[in-house]
Formats: sequence, structure tokens, C-alpha cells
Amino acid sequence: MTILMIGDSHLTNRNYLIDTLHTALQEKGAHVHTFGVCGTNAGDWLKATPGKCGAAERIEGNRLSILANDTATKPITSLISQIKPDVVIVVMGDAMAGYDKNVFPKAWAWKDVTTLTKEIASTNTQCVWVGPAWGTEGGRYQKTFKRVQEVSDFLQDNVAPCQYIDSLRLSKPGEWATTDGQHFTASGYAKWGAAIAQQLTIDLEKK
Repeated sequence: MTILMIGDSHLTNRNYLIDTLHTALQEKGAHVHTFGVCGTNAGDWLKATPGKCGAAERIEGNRLSILANDTATKPITSLISQIKPDVVIVVMGDAMAGYDKNVFPKAWAWKDVTTLTKEIASTNTQCVWVGPAWGTEGGRYQKTFKRVQEVSDFLQDNVAPCQYIDSLRLSKPGEWATTDGQHFTASGYAKWGAAIAQQLTIDLEKK
């Protein structure tokens, strides 16, 4: 099985999911290509969109490559055409949540999310969307458990035909330590990556 994994900052640094989840999937026998761009939302993967805070790419078993801050995304249909994956995994939610805003922008998020999932579906490629995990409240991004629950519920209802992996079910609120409320320590990413890989296997077997 060939897997293309795209997403936000959780895929952009060593010891993040680009290390832990990527490796866990490889150990299950998959060929994995991971490309993450920090701060991106669903709409940024419909066309090439410059990042603002870093990017990274990892191909197969190679060490990940840390890319420039302004590295652009690539349109999802172009990536699928290039890599020809059996499954696309989207790791996204935190960057769309607007933790520092009073209200989660559902109308905007709905348009971007549904457009991206339709683009993936148009290629007849199976899709799995991994939602945000609890993290810890406060910190640089002003994350709250209430908002991340709202965002996860929204994604659960709107990412079809992608399967949804609810990361909130994989740990308890605040269980995995973070460095800034949103990004986990190496231990947290190891646990999250292992839990996603196990859940993904279960979901694919069900299908």
C-alpha cells in the first residue's frame, strides 16, 4: 500500500508525526510519502500556497527534509497524480480552529474542507482525515478543550467521504504533554502516532 500524508505543523519537525506516524505506517508495510506545511488549512491544498512557518517532507524510509519557511503547498490532485497513493491521510484541524478567536468560523471551514475532500474523491483515492488531539489548554495558541472538541465534532460531520479518526478518543484531555499547548513533546507524538496507526489499521480492515 502506498500512502500520501499531508497536513499542518504536526508534520513539520523531527519527533513530530512526520517521524512517529510515518515510521509506524512503514513498519506495517506501507510505502509512505509525507509532506507538511506549517499553519495550513484545507483550502491551502487546493492550489500552491506559500507557508509562513516552515515545512518538511519525508519520502519512504529517508530522513525527513526540513524545508524553507515559505515553502508552498502543492495542489492535492497534483500530489495524487505524482505519487499515485492508495490512501491519502490528511492531518489537519488545529490550524483551522481559530483558538484565539471568539467563534470557530464554521462557514469558511465547511467550504474549504468539503472542497478538499471532493478533490480527493474525484481521483477515486481512499481518504482518511485525522482530527486534532487534546493538547493542553492555554499556551501560545490559546487552545481550549471546548474549542478543540467543537472542531473535532465539525470535522467528524463534514469530512465524508473520508473516514475520520477522532484523536480526542485516543487520550484524555491534557494526558499528553505539550511544549506550547498545541505541539506535543516527543513522548506525546510517539503515543499519538502509534494510536493513529493502530486506529487506521482497524478502520481500513473494517472497510
